[in-house]
Amino acid sequence: MIWNLRPQSRAFRFVGHVEAVTSVQFSPDGHLMASASQDRTVRLWIPCIHGESSALKAHTAPVRSVNFSYDGQFLVTASNDKSIKVWSVHRQRLLFSLSQHTHWVRCAKFSPDGRLIASCSEDKTVKIWDAANKVCIDSFTDYEGFANYVDFNPSGTCVASAGSNRTVKLWDIRMNKLLQHYRVHRAGVNCVSFHPSGNYLITASTDGTLKIMDLLEGRVIYTLHGHKGPVLSVAFSKGGEKFASGGADAQVLLWKTNFDTFNYKEVLKQHIRRIHTDNPPHLLDIYPRSPHPHDGKPQSIEVSSMITHTNIYKICKKYITVVFLQTISILEQRLTLTEDKLKECLENQHKMLLQARQGE
Repeated sequence: MIWNLRPQSRAFRFVGHVEAVTSVQFSPDGHLMASASQDRTVRLWIPCIHGESSALKAHTAPVRSVNFSYDGQFLVTASNDKSIKVWSVHRQRLLFSLSQHTHWVRCAKFSPDGRLIASCSEDKTVKIWDAANKVCIDSFTDYEGFANYVDFNPSGTCVASAGSNRTVKLWDIRMNKLLQHYRVHRAGVNCVSFHPSGNYLITASTDGTLKIMDLLEGRVIYTLHGHKGPVLSVAFSKGGEKFASGGADAQVLLWKTNFDTFNYKEVLKQHIRRIHTDNPPHLLDIYPRSPHPHDGKPQSIEVSSMITHTNIYKICKKYITVVFLQTISILEQRLTLTEDKLKECLENQHKMLLQARQGE
């Protein structure tokens, strides 16, 4: 269904798949739409009244997700056949497959610059792929459960996963480590969406709630109740002023954000660093993990105050230690000279006493 948000405008109903539709996404320019289905196909639609479409025989099992690259030229799909496939949109043909997952692949997403692909599977891993070289360059393992959904933050430096074990995790793909771990839902998390600023994350859960996290403060700021049953999908609008959610109650709800219109602007005044986003990671930031020159002009970086204070402390401590040792050495030398002088004086005094006694 394609919904027109203007009043008194009817929705378009597109029919083509013969089984359940699992994922839908517009192309970046809005002139094309892709859908994935349990009928093992992917369809590319022209979003007009008639809903013309062409089908791609994509996988040998149900297709779980579909996602366009930032320029709309490529499409990545994930399937229960344990594979991820990348397609040329213009030619509507398969380019290559990625097949290192050992169980159903629930979701696959391009990074904002299109160089990387993130995927999650019921094999309990989240994998990061180099789209150009077609190799897996990172793998994050969760032993408690598997991720239902995965997505990049707007700068492409982090990946968020929605866990079947009620958790939401934020991974830094440059440092290869877990940054944040939220256990705020009472049931599995089905979907996540980053606010365009990258500072907020919204989650959809089987417990029937949506939660909005402030990622810089690391806490939940809103819990939203509206669906009567599991919430299956959620997504921010391109500008972040709205978000939509879909649930097992057959409802699609459109929400308006108030933290973006009032609170967010106030927060910006207090936290200037919120408006500075990291640049997408250089591939050599991820592998191999060794020093390397970056192309282009050098970029400013934000240095952690903890690291700065630690380094200053170490430098000062080292400097103070050196000065202290030098001072001790000088004092010892002076004390030795004083002792020698005192010894010489005592010897002279002793000689004078002996001479005086002899004279008597």
